[in-house]
Amino acid sequence: MNKKSIYTLFCLSLLCTFINAQDKKKEKAESDYNNYDYILAIDSYEKLVADGYSDEQIYKDLGNANYQNARYSEASQWYEKLFNVDQIEVESELMYRYAQSLKSTGNYKDSKVWMNKYMIAKNDDVRAIKLEAEPDYLTKIEENSGTFKIENLAINSNRSDFAPSFKGQDLIFSTSRDSGITRRNIHSWNGESFTNLYKALANDNGDFTSVEKLPKIFNKKTHESSTAYTKDGKTVYFTRNNSINGNFARDDKGVSRLKIYRATLMNDEWTDIIELPFNSENHSVAHPTLSSDERRLYFASDMKGTIGESDIFVVDINEDGSFSTPKNLGPGINTESRETFPYVSKEDLLYFSSDGHPGLGGLDIFVTRLTQLNTPFIVNLGKPINTKEDDFSFIFNSDTQKGFFASNRPGGKGSDDIYGIVQTRELELDCHVNVAGVVKDQLSDKIISNAKVMLLNATGTIISEGLSDEEGNFAMQGDCENGDYKAIASKVDYLEGEKMYSVHLTEDVENVVVYLAPERKSAPIGTDLTKYLNLEPIYFDFDKWNIRDDASISIRKVIDYMKAYPEIKVEVQSHTDIRGDDDYNEALSQKRAESTSSYMIELGIEPSRISSKGFGEKRLVFDCGKNVNCSEANHQENRRSEFIVIE
Repeated sequence: MNKKSIYTLFCLSLLCTFINAQDKKKEKAESDYNNYDYILAIDSYEKLVADGYSDEQIYKDLGNANYQNARYSEASQWYEKLFNVDQIEVESELMYRYAQSLKSTGNYKDSKVWMNKYMIAKNDDVRAIKLEAEPDYLTKIEENSGTFKIENLAINSNRSDFAPSFKGQDLIFSTSRDSGITRRNIHSWNGESFTNLYKALANDNGDFTSVEKLPKIFNKKTHESSTAYTKDGKTVYFTRNNSINGNFARDDKGVSRLKIYRATLMNDEWTDIIELPFNSENHSVAHPTLSSDERRLYFASDMKGTIGESDIFVVDINEDGSFSTPKNLGPGINTESRETFPYVSKEDLLYFSSDGHPGLGGLDIFVTRLTQLNTPFIVNLGKPINTKEDDFSFIFNSDTQKGFFASNRPGGKGSDDIYGIVQTRELELDCHVNVAGVVKDQLSDKIISNAKVMLLNATGTIISEGLSDEEGNFAMQGDCENGDYKAIASKVDYLEGEKMYSVHLTEDVENVVVYLAPERKSAPIGTDLTKYLNLEPIYFDFDKWNIRDDASISIRKVIDYMKAYPEIKVEVQSHTDIRGDDDYNEALSQKRAESTSSYMIELGIEPSRISSKGFGEKRLVFDCGKNVNCSEANHQENRRSEFIVIE
């Protein structure tokens, strides 16, 4: 063999050795990534890239590993490289993460481009639907900004401090400040030490200047965070990693699941630390918070039924201390991304962090009413609470208007810092759109001032009431839910007029024109104003005498007429159907008459101008006597109130 052949074989051998070494490095990096050892994976992948070894999978894993560690600037760079690979089929979820990462670097222009691409690719995604519904979300966030003042707390360290919670006057929080620097105490997901639970003590001024570690029973060689104490301080729920004999443990997939534990205070000692029954080796549950009545527990989880990476769930706490089956709060709250760190105030306001709802970047903090979970109106707390970075674990005391949250924003002392907050003005927590229009004469097209205007939803419920001004204009707040609505205008000497309008994507409604036809009304004695004013009859439900929503609309119009003609006196005459005996029906009809009269008096009619009388079943509109097969609709016609002019 000649020298040239020997040299060629030697080079090929070196090349094969190099390729084999690179392949092993890549396999190690992929293994670290799949085991959620993100810091090790990032380091290994970056060394491979530096050596010129890069491909689609490396860029993707580097983007995701940095994204999961809130390194959004680095994540955006690797996602950009990934999307520049020729002929790559871009995953919609990576589009979303890229857009979020760009937003977190302040690049809102390019973020919007990629978010629009994502919305086209995944238009049935909850996040896409919410973005479509709030195209001007940045403007709304600016409107909410300035509601709070914030300050960095003196108790923060140069490590991670987060997850504040109230315990009387003290503040419980999670920190990685002193859990050690040995390899066994370093978490490979983010390179941080494992976190422990601490207590911050308040001085006479209410400031937190000193801290102390909670007892060893709470702090093991695992992550501990996110506590929720009962008001009496005798029970606490807290988050801890899966462990074996107090040591950090993983499942067969290499994941250490989070679990919620409960501890009880007995004889000044914490005992009976137990796992909650909905913990699992196959999913995580974390970040507990109690409802104001302490009968429900809210938490974050990726358990079966989760919409995204983590959702917010709730369980009932039974009298015997057991729990109901966890219930997902639904797509009004949860998205395909992260919803986490719930907190419930005494007013039943749910605060939570999310990177799925429209925000400024990273995790933002949001609030909504728990009483409106079916169609929630979710509010971004705005600046300075929210930033381009991760903002989370918000708690608030409405009595003092003070609270706390954590953030990894620049300028802090550590990777995460706890900030104190003071609320300086109220947030608008109810969704509405502005509805503006004008009332005009149908014949002359002249404006009509001082006309009464009502906005009604599809079920006929009155949303808002007002009067047209001197120029005939009206401006009111209406519901923001998509759908069709009705504006009704009325004034003495005019027939009532109405105009339909629609609400779409919470956009304000303008130029609603309601025309009224002129008509002079003068009701003689003995007239039933319901018929005279061409109103819908005042009906009652079976065996009831309360005023229904649909009846209230007609009653208000009778009231308007009586106010326009102050000399008029009316007797409310009420009736029943034939079911029930005579005495019972007479008493029931009297209750209906008195209920109607009381309702009118409450709305401004002088008691001297109105009287009430019940006639039982003596004056039927539809005869349901013997041998007559009456329908429920026939009976309904008989259950009514009438307004008879008596003077």
